[in-house]
Amino acid sequence: MGNMTEEKNKQKKLPQWVIISAFAVLLAFLALMGWGLKNAQQGPIQVGNSVPPFELTTFDGQIIKTEDLIGKVIVVNFWASWCKPCEQEAADLEEAWRNYQDSEEVVFLGVDYVDTETEARGYLEKFDITYPNGPDLRTAISQLFKISGVPETYVIDKNGKLAARKIGPFVSLNEISSMIDSALKQ
Repeated sequence: MGNMTEEKNKQKKLPQWVIISAFAVLLAFLALMGWGLKNAQQGPIQVGNSVPPFELTTFDGQIIKTEDLIGKVIVVNFWASWCKPCEQEAADLEEAWRNYQDSEEVVFLGVDYVDTETEARGYLEKFDITYPNGPDLRTAISQLFKISGVPETYVIDKNGKLAARKIGPFVSLNEISSMIDSALKQ
């Protein structure tokens, strides 16, 4: 028994600073994980909140920066060529765009989500969509809005705040127009 006690005493203990450092690193890691989890669960931008600026590069190569559009109502529609519900609202969105286009107070931006350019361009041609559209490169814009699927539409007021959000397809031109008209009055 005496030999065992002597062996235990001979084993080196870790210095206290190593133990404290290990716990500090562990706590920092857990805090970072908690912060990331909280952000991931926050959901989409809420009505009344400011929408962070973003830019969309259209299929034609035009770069549209939302920070340059302050003072206008911006309609951001997330869609995909493979999305059947998107097809249900495509004609109404285009008609709404044409109704507001001349006023220069409203801008429509179509954001193509997880799609191929060939299919997306075919979709735009099929539905004769003329407002600016572009791919969501690296899903940066959809992550900003934390979309749950397509179609989703966000109406941003003249001050850059979210005025309205529509999850799923619009059912009528009137539904689209009333959201835009409400944002124009703000």
